[in-house]
Amino acid sequence: MDLGIKGKRALVCASSKGLGRGCAEALAAAGCDLVLNARGAEALEQTAEALRRDHGVDVTPVAADITSESGRDRVLAVAGSPDILVTNAGGPPPGLWSDWDREDFIAALDANMLTPIALMKACLPAMMDRGWGRVVNITSQSVRAPIPALGLSNAARTGLTGYVAGTARQVAAQGVTINNLLPGIHATDRANALDGPVAEREGISIEEARARRAATIPVRRYGTSEEFGAACAFLCSVHAGFIVGQNLLADGGATNITM
Repeated sequence: MDLGIKGKRALVCASSKGLGRGCAEALAAAGCDLVLNARGAEALEQTAEALRRDHGVDVTPVAADITSESGRDRVLAVAGSPDILVTNAGGPPPGLWSDWDREDFIAALDANMLTPIALMKACLPAMMDRGWGRVVNITSQSVRAPIPALGLSNAARTGLTGYVAGTARQVAAQGVTINNLLPGIHATDRANALDGPVAEREGISIEEARARRAATIPVRRYGTSEEFGAACAFLCSVHAGFIVGQNLLADGGATNITM
């Protein structure tokens, strides 16, 4: 399927690896020029070079902490007015409700709610003026069904979901869509960060921890960054103009809900 976005300019955050890179790969394959962001300069440049080589698109890496105001300013100065915005940032650490203080919640809100809101506020006006734009926020399956160990993520990402629900409907008439893509467990570094403590607590290998988690997923496996990226690219395509303010689960059926 031709996604109809060849030549569009996309800003993809936290895109040197993992789900962010999967989204960047899919958009590059669709012909988008890219501005990539991550904190680690070396991994980011390697990703940028691979995308240039494999897809023949223009790729500009900007190493910066997107969750800081100065980092966002640097990225936006390079990105200008992108046609497509994919927001993404690493999730807060797991724990128990009794572990977290106000500072922990402020950090989670800054990274996983306030940062994507700031990026949308910066990018939406130009999209609206042009009469076309796409925003995809990478959030989490936890906004549909809370994960007890991820209380910080539950709170911050649900707040973002509420913001998007209202905002998406205010900009849709100008040809701009905003949607959220909700990953379950995927074979990324984030999975390692979650499976490692489980293995240690249970006294099992990390391979066994992964196998146990996979057994709870209807498809009996972890997701891949490639299939996640393909879902993101579709939401960014010309074919998704009637999909507004939605929360698309990409979790292999793991979230046990009816609607």
